[in-house]
Amino acid sequence: MNRSWSFIAGVLATILFSMMGLIFVPNWQFEQLKPVVDQNGISHPTPPAGSVLLGREVYISEGCLYCHSQQVRSADFGADIQRGWGTRRSVARDYIFDRPHLMGTMRTGPDLENIGARQPSREWQYLHLFNPQITSPGSIMPPFHFLFKVVDKGGPAPVGSVDLTANASPTKKASYLVPSGRAQDLVDFLMSLNHSYDLPEAHQ
Repeated sequence: MNRSWSFIAGVLATILFSMMGLIFVPNWQFEQLKPVVDQNGISHPTPPAGSVLLGREVYISEGCLYCHSQQVRSADFGADIQRGWGTRRSVARDYIFDRPHLMGTMRTGPDLENIGARQPSREWQYLHLFNPQITSPGSIMPPFHFLFKVVDKGGPAPVGSVDLTANASPTKKASYLVPSGRAQDLVDFLMSLNHSYDLPEAHQ
């Protein structure tokens, strides 16, 4: 009987110490992290708000995180920086406002941690989402046609639309590509993914 209680106590102690080391201590450490204010008075990272938060929900609902990661590895652990996915490795401070975290585990497509810095053109983002073959020939990313409306040219350009060549248009006519509200929010979120600011711990 005494051995049974000793075994149970050992199991409970193992679980408790594991939880302390893997959950409670890291949580306490990371709760202390605050944004870093640069010499211009700008804090990094910046908490997301408005359409960026809405676009984050679109990003999640459309399953973007299943093919794209948001974590740049250090030069010692991969070629992410050489590929141009970032100028430095990602650190814990980059994610203090993320709920939930979207670091991802798959890289069927490129890492998106800094896509807002790499591709700052809204037009590029819209065309890429509508049909990735337009901007990235050979891409295996599926098109998100349902986030857009295609309008034949013949009148004034709709607000926020981009030009769509006849070759790229499903109507085979020069058209306007009109993003829906969800597409605009998603692009706002993608454009916000810019971690090119410097953080001291990224070089430690």
